[in-house]
Amino acid sequence: MNKFAIFAFNGNLMCFIHVLLNALDMDANGKDVKIIMEGEAVKHIKELEESNNPLYKEAKEKRLFDSICKGCSVKMGVLEFNQTTGIPLNGEMSGHPAMNRYIDEGYQIITL
Repeated sequence: MNKFAIFAFNGNLMCFIHVLLNALDMDANGKDVKIIMEGEAVKHIKELEESNNPLYKEAKEKRLFDSICKGCSVKMGVLEFNQTTGIPLNGEMSGHPAMNRYIDEGYQIITL
């Protein structure tokens, strides 16, 4: 299987950097990879945008970010900022992105 949907939940920035590293590596090796921001991880977008983080910037330019959770963005107080990033917000499943959609599209789910 060469399709991976990485659901990033962790609020620790160091853990999220590993999401970026792995997603970029998978992409460079011909895998179809999508990053979905969920849980506390939605707050990282603001910090990474403002710091101009090169890994984040590369992943964003390669369009590896599929969506940011709308419900968690509200809960974490970053909805307004996340709406300005150009990364789609998703709330299809009671305010959150649904893993089932990715599974139906043939993606293997990875959670970090």
